[in-house]
Amino acid sequence: MSTIVARAAESNHWYSRNGEPAYTVIGANGKERSTTLRDARKMNLVPSVTTIIKSAASPGLEAWKLNQMMLAALTLPRIPEEPEEDFIARIQRDSKEHAKMAAERGTNVHTAIENMYSGIMHAEFADHQAGVYREIEKEYGVTEFQPEKAFAHELGFGGKIDLFTSKYPKGLVIDIKTKEFSDPSKVVGYDEHMMQLAAYRVGVDLPEAECANVFVSVTVPGLVVIHKWSQADLARGWVMFQSLLTFWKAKNQYEVVT
Repeated sequence: MSTIVARAAESNHWYSRNGEPAYTVIGANGKERSTTLRDARKMNLVPSVTTIIKSAASPGLEAWKLNQMMLAALTLPRIPEEPEEDFIARIQRDSKEHAKMAAERGTNVHTAIENMYSGIMHAEFADHQAGVYREIEKEYGVTEFQPEKAFAHELGFGGKIDLFTSKYPKGLVIDIKTKEFSDPSKVVGYDEHMMQLAAYRVGVDLPEAECANVFVSVTVPGLVVIHKWSQADLARGWVMFQSLLTFWKAKNQYEVVT
């Protein structure tokens, strides 16, 4: 069985001015650690698109977290005479553990899909890979992408695009989302997805590129839903993202030196 090397999530990540990922630094003790805001100031880094978007509330994510907490509360038996505070603490730990396991599974599926476009197949996730390849080819007729395309933009933000091509015919930018679902009709795109893709296409200087979220089910291997964003949606998403970028810079008193 091939080994999955988990991809790094983009949230709270940084990029150099020429688009190189700068997720970690070597600390004073000689050990590697996550890059901080203080490090970024010294190195003149740009924040990731998702770091900026996290400045706004994410209703979908918060609803999912709440559901995890409720499921833990319903399934965990209460120990006789257990104090309420201890019971609540156990519920919180259990829900976080389930969330962590789901995130790890999603990350592995996500990485396998990106690897597929680099010519690497994974037996464990072959159905997930095949489903994505099939649906994207059917929708766009595109089978070749540059996976994990990193960039930095002069306005002071950066990122890493899951699947990218400058062709078709004015570019195609795809972001993969793994989630638990079995009913395609219940899969929807949220404003944060729209803003992310709008910023990505501007970031790689393809302002007219088509953009889509590819939702991949981790519970039904091979089930894939493509959510295409209209040009009007993406124009609105870009305006929204710019507003959050301005807010984030003011809040953190951060400005990239050009």
